[in-house]
Amino acid sequence: MIWTLLWAGFALLQGVLGDLWSWLNPWYGPWRVASRVFGIHAGDTKRSRLPPWLGFWPAFALFFAFAWFELIDPAPDDPARLAYAAGTYWLVSFIAMLIVGYDGWSKRGEFLTVFFSMVARFAPFERDEGRLSLCWPGAKLLAAEPLPLSGTAFLLLALSSVSFDGLSKTFFWLGLFGVNPLEYPGRTALIGIGSFGLVLTFVLLAAAFALAVFLGQRLAGDAQSFGKAAGLLVWSIVPIALAYHIAHYLTVLLVDGQYALVALSDPFALAWNLFGTADMMVEAGVVAGAQSAWWLWNLQAGVIIAGHVLAVLVAHGLAWRLRPQPSRAALSQLPLTLLMIAYTIFGLWLLATPTAG
Repeated sequence: MIWTLLWAGFALLQGVLGDLWSWLNPWYGPWRVASRVFGIHAGDTKRSRLPPWLGFWPAFALFFAFAWFELIDPAPDDPARLAYAAGTYWLVSFIAMLIVGYDGWSKRGEFLTVFFSMVARFAPFERDEGRLSLCWPGAKLLAAEPLPLSGTAFLLLALSSVSFDGLSKTFFWLGLFGVNPLEYPGRTALIGIGSFGLVLTFVLLAAAFALAVFLGQRLAGDAQSFGKAAGLLVWSIVPIALAYHIAHYLTVLLVDGQYALVALSDPFALAWNLFGTADMMVEAGVVAGAQSAWWLWNLQAGVIIAGHVLAVLVAHGLAWRLRPQPSRAALSQLPLTLLMIAYTIFGLWLLATPTAG
């Protein structure tokens, strides 16, 4: 439910169907009940006691903790450990909403809401005055407002964390630290290395992005502030982050998604069969064998390439907002385009290189 349906699957739905999370998140309903019990006026949903200078840093810190738990913790799949972590997070977030306001915490402190709302901007579906309409994938990103430094860091972390998840299992990464990938020592022995790698990947990506934006400004020769340019152009990261998310978790969705369907019919192991899937045979062979590996790899590679192509188009559209002159807009995008091409090569290498664990 947590790793497969919520994290791997729901992000895909958000990127395709739009903002479903605002209807399904597990805090709004309980908050409405608490607002009645404690006498909090309904209008307080729009009131925030979160200091403006904090920006998205609370969401950034919680997202980093979430990424560390998923990628570095020795047993993130242990049911009791995962239930304790998820329950604690729900309670802390709920208390924060009562203290600083629902709207303020959900939009700047609760990382799932922040991440899902950013991803939903990519969706080709949108609701306008109660009507469902279609638009080009990523079109809503072109109308986004520039993010502050904290929001820029949040989006870069979303991409760097999933990239490190793939990198951390490669023979190349393990070999850098003298670890024999054919004798994988387990996650417990790699906590220090993993923590270092998670931070390093973010720092390197942030530095590369900042350098690309800075060089683009120099080439364009205008006086736009660096913060505004970076905060606007970082929205072009969303198609890449979503593409990496889909490609990375595709096998998880195909196999563990079947186990999730089984568990949904009997969530408390009481021999229920609510949806008729409790006795379903899980077919793990869908990702095994040479033929499966061929179509799976090509599908993942296609998703990554498509994500980068859309990111370049979105970045160019955003550059036009910063610099109406076509020549300056094009010049400013050269460094960022080169960075995206390099990251495409890196993503395809991650798919092709041997992995362990």
